[in-house]
Amino acid sequence: MAYTVLFGTFTLLMLIGMPIAFCLGIASLATVVYLGLPPIVVFQQINSGMNVFAMMAIPFFIFAGDLMVRGGIAERLIRFAAGLVGHLRGGLGQVNILACTFFGGISGSAVADASAVGGLMVPQMAARGYDRDYAVNVTVNAAIIALLIPPSHNMILYSIAAGGTVSVADLFTAGIMPGLLLAAALMVTAYIVARRKGYPAEPFPGFAKVGIYLLAALPGIMLIGIIFAGVRSGVFTATESSCIAVLYAFLVALFVYKELNWHGFIEAVLGAVRTTAMVLLVIGTAASFGWLMSYLQVQQLMVVAMGAVSDNPIIILLMINIILLVLGTFMDMAPMVIISTPIFLPVVTAFGIDPVHFGILMILNAGIGLNTPPVGTVLFVGCAVGKITIREAMRTIWPFFGASVAVLMAVTFIPEISLWLPSLFK
Repeated sequence: MAYTVLFGTFTLLMLIGMPIAFCLGIASLATVVYLGLPPIVVFQQINSGMNVFAMMAIPFFIFAGDLMVRGGIAERLIRFAAGLVGHLRGGLGQVNILACTFFGGISGSAVADASAVGGLMVPQMAARGYDRDYAVNVTVNAAIIALLIPPSHNMILYSIAAGGTVSVADLFTAGIMPGLLLAAALMVTAYIVARRKGYPAEPFPGFAKVGIYLLAALPGIMLIGIIFAGVRSGVFTATESSCIAVLYAFLVALFVYKELNWHGFIEAVLGAVRTTAMVLLVIGTAASFGWLMSYLQVQQLMVVAMGAVSDNPIIILLMINIILLVLGTFMDMAPMVIISTPIFLPVVTAFGIDPVHFGILMILNAGIGLNTPPVGTVLFVGCAVGKITIREAMRTIWPFFGASVAVLMAVTFIPEISLWLPSLFK
């Protein structure tokens, strides 16, 4: 009966449209009361869920990304991407995807990618004759590349949800190849759709101009290398790297690009505070929910249930992929990672699946979920930027959605895609 109270209350509250953090908190409180435990347990778990030192990396990475957005890096990355791939068929769509890949290595946030790159690219694409639904679908699907390219703060969340047993450095490294594979798959899809629709290609500016664009974008791109090299080499931790990212972003925006003013700085601070407050509230209530699942031994039941179906690791991963894709349609990324990791990680480790490999699958599944209604945060942002309805976007999103799922299946069936690069650093 306790399982019914926990999951039933959570599902019912979500169906009536209550914010996810309150769904998690109220469901936890109702279950604790039903079990006869002191209600203060819920608030203790919320506090302990947020009071994790490694969690400090999240607000700092958010702040660094916001500083870069307001400091002019997005425009320079787009200009450099345009020089590289704008001459391909459907050039602005290709530029959009490549710019999202670059910017994702700075922001680590799919929402920031969709907002910053989409805000600049979608109007340009519409003015050049591209359908707005195509522009939005390219943007929102390319935005999830940011979740795989370091520094993805969702990988830090996964590491914390795994009890700190999974290396953030390994996760950062493991996400690179899947992220690049997803970018390539989306670019091929965008090219095919652009040919069918007759979208134009942009003129090639020449190698000299591309070199100039590279020099202009280089200070921003270097941040990716600094963070990855520092964390991978052990010079600093992921939390320390987030502080370095803020300092570097501030100096570049203020003294190199000279586009960050006092008003922009204050807006970046307030934006980071608002986003952090929302994320931490969700993380805290999800930690309480996850503690109750451990208390009720949900993980052990899941291992037994899945073991009864099959003992083949690939079948187990396919089953989990399906469950995560369904969860992603009505659950945002942070609570999904915090809740699902303690449930499924014991399952996959019991079947000999590498936790780093599973972490990449978790992030990719959750990222695809950000583009699926009714709770598709990135899709909502993209549609708001592109000024179209969700219905209009969903009519033509399927080729890009299919490309994302194809990459998910490739990463599932070929673990080396995510594990080969980390193995080089062992």
